[in-house]
Amino acid sequence: MTPAPVPRQPSQPSDRPGAPSDITPVFALKELVSRLNREQNKIQDLLSSLGFALRSFNNLNQFLELTPLIASRVTDADGGALVLFKPNGQMRLERLHCPDTQQCQDVRKALETATRQVTSAIAASPGKAIAQPTLALDAQFSRNLGGNMQLFGTAILVKNTERGRLYVFSRDPAYAWTETRQKLVRLVADQTAVAIENDQLTVELRKKERLDREMEIGAEIQHQLLPRTCPNIEGIALAARCQTANRVGGDYYDFIPANYDKLRSRKSGRTESNRWSLAIGDVMGKGVPAGLIMTMLRGMLRAEVLNGHSPARILQHLNHVMYGDLENSNRFVTLFYSEYDTRSRILSYSNAAHNPPLLWKAATKTIARLDTLGMLIGLDMDTQYHDAQVQLEPGDTIIYYTDGFTDAANAKGDRFDEENLIRAFQWACTNYSDPQAILEHLFAQVQKFVGAARSADDDMTLVVLRVAAEPPPLLNPSS
Repeated sequence: MTPAPVPRQPSQPSDRPGAPSDITPVFALKELVSRLNREQNKIQDLLSSLGFALRSFNNLNQFLELTPLIASRVTDADGGALVLFKPNGQMRLERLHCPDTQQCQDVRKALETATRQVTSAIAASPGKAIAQPTLALDAQFSRNLGGNMQLFGTAILVKNTERGRLYVFSRDPAYAWTETRQKLVRLVADQTAVAIENDQLTVELRKKERLDREMEIGAEIQHQLLPRTCPNIEGIALAARCQTANRVGGDYYDFIPANYDKLRSRKSGRTESNRWSLAIGDVMGKGVPAGLIMTMLRGMLRAEVLNGHSPARILQHLNHVMYGDLENSNRFVTLFYSEYDTRSRILSYSNAAHNPPLLWKAATKTIARLDTLGMLIGLDMDTQYHDAQVQLEPGDTIIYYTDGFTDAANAKGDRFDEENLIRAFQWACTNYSDPQAILEHLFAQVQKFVGAARSADDDMTLVVLRVAAEPPPLLNPSS
């Protein structure tokens, strides 16, 4: 009887030479886990480097150098390529990475040929040749590379707009684009999109800083051109304020001695004129363009005043000169021009479609509008302007204003309009004799109407002129 074999203990090794031991699967599993950990650490290090570059690099081109490199490293692929799209539809190979020189040449040639073909197709039939140009680019690139290349591409999206494609490729026939590898490529593409957007924001910020500086210079020049203080004119008191909606506005007002060249005091250097020009205007629009036109208008008007023409003739000359500059700009100018004679207290005026000034007559406590027919300056070369005069008396008050007052709107969209301005002006003239107090009251009424939290949408300029009351007659000592 043959004895039964003795069972081998699990802890004993096999007697056969070269036979694997029972601990080999455990060792292999440990090696696999260790290798996966090393790969995971490598991927984390690479992505951390990309994140550091995103935070640190100020130059977009330096960051884009890393994009195809990191994308190929984290996926263990042969190389990567970055294609960017221009706003005009052109596609350009921006960066390419692959260690093999011959492979690089093949990929570059295939990708540049694909971008040219797709761009040409778009340019040949804009809007209808290719509905999805990125899909066409992927297909053309894959076709040019040949069938032995494992290729994956993903979009670079900036504010939901595709700004490029990131490609990763491998010639290894056993290489597979697993879900994990695709996610890693998309992660690198997302980081690239953030870098492109940050660069755009930086460019826009620098542009805004330049524009802000230009606006500051324009506002400073305009502030210097507008009267800093109201002049001392015999027999009248003045107050004025220009409140711009932007830093540079299109409102204009000026006080010009009409015959200062004859009456300048040699001793004091002060201007002692018996005729003064008072003008107020508004350039359609706001900002730097309106401010430049306003500056041009100021220089021309001051030159015209020296010629001693009537108000209507002065507006006529201004219209002829400025028509050529304004006809293609879609900007026009409203202007009310007047001259006051301190001896006769006669105000002569002419209007180029500006808001008519309001005159409060102290004797009757009534309000009249000062207006004449005339078109906008720069609108019609052949328009005619007309002269008018009014005799002012002590206590009479005039306000010159721009449409920023009457067009000021509240939260409901209701405008302050001329009727409200007349009511506020009537009350102010009845209760105040100081032009500055009248000015402050009118500005306050507009602000109250639109609401304390709202600001004016347009420039607001106001000039208040009040004829001084005649001093009481001296008593005769002999009487």
